[in-house]
Amino acid sequence: MANYTLLEVSGESCANCYTLLPLVKKLAAERGLDVEHLEVNEETGERVAALHIDRVPTLIVCRDGEEVARCTGFQPEEILALWLDAKTQA
Repeated sequence: MANYTLLEVSGESCANCYTLLPLVKKLAAERGLDVEHLEVNEETGERVAALHIDRVPTLIVCRDGEEVARCTGFQPEEILALWLDAKTQA
């Protein structure tokens, strides 16, 4: 069985990121997904660049450690729920 995780990338002064994070955590918990939060700052710059993050918020679904889907920008709960369900079907 595949192991799915969700990486949530936020910016320090991003209002949409702060609004989205609790929603992402709720949807992930309902689906049994682990969430990793990555804040874009000087300390995380190399990792952010390696992930090719060019805007926040960005959500990345990984299956067994490999990226399988990416979503950028704020999305309503209904859309995120459908997206997560579609991308985490094994």
